Amino acid sequence: MKTYQVVGIGNAIVDVIAQCDDAFLARMGIEKGIMQLIERERAEELYAAMGERTQAAGGSVGNTIAGIGNLGLRTAYIGRVRDDVLGRFYDAALAGEGTDFPNKPVAAADLPTSRSMIFVTPDGERSMNTYLGISAEVSTEDVPLEVVESCEFLFLEGYLFDKDHGKAAFLKAAQAVRRTGGQAGISLSDPFCVDRHRDSFRRLLRDEMNYVIGNEREWESLYQTDLDSALAQAAAECDLVVCTRGGTDVVLIRGAERVEVPVHRVTPVDTTGAGDQFAAGFLYGCATGRPLEVAGRMGCIAAAEVISHFGARPETDIGALFRAQGL
Repeated sequence: MKTYQVVGIGNAIVDVIAQCDDAFLARMGIEKGIMQLIERERAEELYAAMGERTQAAGGSVGNTIAGIGNLGLRTAYIGRVRDDVLGRFYDAALAGEGTDFPNKPVAAADLPTSRSMIFVTPDGERSMNTYLGISAEVSTEDVPLEVVESCEFLFLEGYLFDKDHGKAAFLKAAQAVRRTGGQAGISLSDPFCVDRHRDSFRRLLRDEMNYVIGNEREWESLYQTDLDSALAQAAAECDLVVCTRGGTDVVLIRGAERVEVPVHRVTPVDTTGAGDQFAAGFLYGCATGRPLEVAGRMGCIAAAEVISHFGARPETDIGALFRAQGL
């Protein structure tokens, strides 16, 4: 038995969440419904402008790994934080959730711990303003081979593909986990990220990945074609392809097997973390040997729970929800 069932690598970001209205977004010059990268000065300005706020250890794959850990699997998360107030909070938060964080806060660092100011409007849309800080500096030196070689599933965050040292870290980790019989996968993360690194993503998917998760816009961007054609090309290059389609259903393709799992539509309170928790439920299903359709349903249940309240982490026992659905 390997030490870990799922290990993630991604941006270690503290999520700071506040409610607001559309007028506030307009006044602060925030584009609604997307993730924007911002500089340090802008981060301080937005943080100061927030009203009542909540704070959580986040980052896309960080949220996924926490969700899997809360379901009882053995998990670890690889990322960088500074030895400052937010960095120590992040380290303690993961430990409190049962997830190992092998990269301890860095004392001699120029950049502070990353943070994302998330503004949630009454329609449930979240507008994310992320200052990457130290988290974007993940490199091969941050990837402990003893951790990735001892895991069954590795999950990578596409956002880290923006820098060459992030790409090198992914390659090192993917090759290590596959060398020892595990599976490597990635979240495409964002269509703009895919646009910037299309050729590199294609090579990584074709040569190193066992599974890839993305939404329809990301898949269309990756292959620069319509969704059906994009998924057909992806399935020819990767063992397992997962596509979330606009809140209507999820398409899962593995070889000749194609499964479409309908999404039970609910009125969202806050869509923060929907994709992250879908990945958590789905990977939990994969890591525990469930059929593809069951793993997809688990992902949809976890995503539906997290959009029913504020914040990117589940507030309900997701395992109990699985059991209630006969899963």
